[in-house]
Amino acid sequence: MKIKLQKIAHARSGDKGPNSNVGLIFRHPEIYNWAQKNITNSIVKNHFGSVVKGEIKRYEMDNLWALNFILGDSLGGGGSESLINDAQGKTHGQALLLLEIDLPEHLYEFIDA
Repeated sequence: MKIKLQKIAHARSGDKGPNSNVGLIFRHPEIYNWAQKNITNSIVKNHFGSVVKGEIKRYEMDNLWALNFILGDSLGGGGSESLINDAQGKTHGQALLLLEIDLPEHLYEFIDA
């Protein structure tokens, strides 16, 4: 079943210089375990397209059931130098929650209605 990440996770985003970060916090440990293997840097980079010009780094936070992605060179220089609408990266979390993923059937019980 294809669903958006917003059905299984919350997000928080921020920025530092030319980079932004997006933390995905999953609602259940079973979903987090699946996400560790399936929400990859390349999937995130593809979702953001030309917004992320640099490398993506991913950090796992098992105690929070969370993944944190650093989106390299995603703010067009940061601050007022940016050519994109969100120079502070505040909407990058919301944007990532719109990513559609194929969730395995055995995890359907953890989808928020």
